[in-house]
Amino acid sequence: MQKNRPSISQKTLIFCIVSFLITFQVKAQDAMLYPDSLNKTAVKAVAITGAAIYAGGMFGLYQLWYKDYPQSNFHFINDNAEWLQMDKMGHMTTAYYTSYLSSEALKLTGLSHRKSDIWGSIAGFGFMTAIEILDGYSAEWGASPGDLIANTTGAGLYIGQQLLWGEQRILLKASYHSTKWPKLNPEQLGANAFQSIIKDYNGQTIWVSCNINSFLKSDNFPEWLNIAVGYGAEGMIFANESNQEYELTSEKRYRQFYLSLDIDLNRVKVKSKTLKLILKSIGFIKIPFPTLEYNTKNGLKGHILYF
Repeated sequence: MQKNRPSISQKTLIFCIVSFLITFQVKAQDAMLYPDSLNKTAVKAVAITGAAIYAGGMFGLYQLWYKDYPQSNFHFINDNAEWLQMDKMGHMTTAYYTSYLSSEALKLTGLSHRKSDIWGSIAGFGFMTAIEILDGYSAEWGASPGDLIANTTGAGLYIGQQLLWGEQRILLKASYHSTKWPKLNPEQLGANAFQSIIKDYNGQTIWVSCNINSFLKSDNFPEWLNIAVGYGAEGMIFANESNQEYELTSEKRYRQFYLSLDIDLNRVKVKSKTLKLILKSIGFIKIPFPTLEYNTKNGLKGHILYF
């Protein structure tokens, strides 16, 4: 049976790290932190929490993915054709948000925004690279140059915008809908609804969501309105097309491209600090809107609401 190389689902790591962000944003609501005016208490709190999340995450990944598989010398593999590159989109999105949240945490220490952004991006890329190293020493898998490129792209998208504009005008977002494919391969695509959210690439869509007003500077567009381009794929039962996949379904895998509107929840103006924090914490989710889809199987079609 074809093995499923473990790739990083954007949702898994985002949910782990969001709690880290929430903890320190609550403390920062009523305080103005000046550039490089370090708050020793915040520094300790960020350092301890960050180390705990990193150590816990690495331990959990090892126990979940690597413990029961043999080790080998460090090696690379070419997995760029797997899952129609949906796993690479996941790596990119995870690296982006890991960089973003690491930067936000560093800013709470009083470190300047520029330094926080740079070191946050390095931390985001470093976290993902550590996982790739674990892959490289696993006989079952191997380090993936494609994953490294995706990780670099995600971290680079964050730091590039911060250095160029001082804000995130282009966001990476994710959405999910259930599909029929997990029942054909529950081990790789999920044995239940929760597992399928993480594992089923057929139901995942990755979006590049651009804020319109941040570019146009016009009063004709709401500050929170975005236009989003999405990518997805379906018909994937295993990582690669194979005779085993053909035996389970007569349908061929295909790519999907989307055009839709979106909402940048970070730009929605609300008075409640609690509500603002909630909106910020779920800002990685693509908001359902009427959507145009073009796919390589059936061509163009529309959705009243797509998620």
